[in-house]
Amino acid sequence: MAAPALDLVCLGRVNVDLYAEQEGAPLEDVRSFRKYVGGSAGNICFGTARLGLRSAMVSRVGDEQMGTFIRDELAAAGADVSRLRSDPERLTGLITVAVRESDGFPRIFFYENTADMATDESDIDPAHIASARALLITGTFLSRANLEAATKKAVGAAKAAGCRVVLDVDYRPVLWGVAGHSQGGEMAAPSRAATTAVQSVLPDCDLIVGTEEEIRLAGGSDDTRAAAARIRELSSAVIVVKVGRRGCLILDGPAPDDLEDGTLVPGTPVEVVNSTGAGDAFMSGFLRGWLRGEPLERCGQLGNASGALVVSRHGCAPAIPSWEELEHFMGRAGGLTRPAEDDWLAHLHNVAGRRGELRKLCVLAADHRWQLEEAAAESGASPDAIGGLKRLIVGAFLDVAPGRDCAGVLLDDKYGGGLFEELTGAGVWVGRAVEEAKSIPFRFEGGPDVESTMRPWPTDHVAKVMVYAHPDDAEATRASQARRLRRLAGACRSQGRELLVELQAPPGERYGPGGAAPMLEWVYSAGVRPDLWKLPPSPEPAAWRAVGEVIRENDPHCRGALVLGGASSKAGLEKAMAAAAAEPAVMGFAVGRAVFAEPAARWLGGEIGDDDLAAAVSRAYMGLVGAWHGLRGDR
Repeated sequence: MAAPALDLVCLGRVNVDLYAEQEGAPLEDVRSFRKYVGGSAGNICFGTARLGLRSAMVSRVGDEQMGTFIRDELAAAGADVSRLRSDPERLTGLITVAVRESDGFPRIFFYENTADMATDESDIDPAHIASARALLITGTFLSRANLEAATKKAVGAAKAAGCRVVLDVDYRPVLWGVAGHSQGGEMAAPSRAATTAVQSVLPDCDLIVGTEEEIRLAGGSDDTRAAAARIRELSSAVIVVKVGRRGCLILDGPAPDDLEDGTLVPGTPVEVVNSTGAGDAFMSGFLRGWLRGEPLERCGQLGNASGALVVSRHGCAPAIPSWEELEHFMGRAGGLTRPAEDDWLAHLHNVAGRRGELRKLCVLAADHRWQLEEAAAESGASPDAIGGLKRLIVGAFLDVAPGRDCAGVLLDDKYGGGLFEELTGAGVWVGRAVEEAKSIPFRFEGGPDVESTMRPWPTDHVAKVMVYAHPDDAEATRASQARRLRRLAGACRSQGRELLVELQAPPGERYGPGGAAPMLEWVYSAGVRPDLWKLPPSPEPAAWRAVGEVIRENDPHCRGALVLGGASSKAGLEKAMAAAAAEPAVMGFAVGRAVFAEPAARWLGGEIGDDDLAAAVSRAYMGLVGAWHGLRGDR
């Protein structure tokens, strides 16, 4: 019999969470938020997909931008969203959350007539459920007649197909109508209706997970042991009780007279930043083990560690670790109470948050400033003409680039700032210069607070910094540049932004036979791991092999290196690209002047018009794209 196509189908709430940026503040004092995927089922779908399970989401989102955001984020994590329906009549749910260490975390559910709560039986495809090894259901999806009908149809399909059923009790009193809007953080208000509804599905469950409050709700008792005993009367499922910092209790078999006689899996001690989201992260880690046949104690350890990482970070879904990250953390967990201080762990989490694969990249580098200022001066044109020139260059790029998975553009804010709105959402890679042109040691354009400079940027804009560096640099220059690189890398990490480092020899200097490889070593030794490199056009294959060896030794997760053009002749650039193409760590090029220098000079001098300039730029850029694909054999 064929193996199931999916590991897990998640049925339940999925919404947008807005987490306060002012940590510890009550909601009324919060001034700004960060936007994430939310909802118990949405978080678990995201988390299990990030941890390597084949997970699918069944629910609804609004047919609007917030719904698109959720769909895109889940898909980027690796989840199947083919059964995540867009509801044209209702909006995506929204929750605002205060970030606090304590368990009392204020939140407001903006949940009037939301799309996910309109899910009904028509959203359930029995064949889809049958294609999975397990179905996750949630208690909140029993709170209304339409949701209960959808849940029970899904459970029936699962049982008929031999698919295991997992219940996350997920009790939110405000969504059962037993708490008011201002009591969104209330987790324990009793509800006979909720108890009756949850108990109706217990006999069909194979795994039941909840906090102590949720277990009491499910068992219909104020006493946790008595509640667990009642659940056991109704179900033979494994019962997992989340007990906060202590970890989790696993009850497999008869409910003991004393719950402490169950299997206590100790928690993973960390300093808490944010107490929300731990439960969904716990479930994600536990299911990673459970659906792969791990012993229950090991499943509990995975759940505890995943939850511990999330409470040490901001948010829930994006804070859930990847599998590689979780393994690293568990290997050091006993002595790592502040996970943010582990640089490799932070790097792995940054890598996990990247969007999509990027195997090749052909970049039109149009972030030139002083070079075009000189060209304008030589042509007698005003510097004001440079902005119009860049608009034409970017327009020519956009005429041919969209739809090509390799297409990218580098631009600056000084002359190209007005073009970023056109580029954002155009389906192309976008890099953005942060350095003052020609500065050594490099300085940040816009002032030393580079994090504030980048904060208004769309998160998919990649920060690019050009660093003039050489092995013979003075120690003071090298130390200054290393400090600024670390500051930039930290700002990128905090914003979930990628970093491209361009290295060039200072004016009048050259790199030796080994090319730029020694300078990559210097950047890595400074504690900086760029997502991408942009490197001088060496014609020596050995220089590119050396670059690849340095990258693989220091950061196997680096996306790769790009060949820059500089002032190379066409023949020189062709030789450099041919030499670089043999090195797997090189993924493409970032070339500017070889594409537009000659037509730009003629345009500035009034020799050609806009159409001729655009045609020349498009032709030259696409010629380089074709040449690179030909060298790599992946046309």
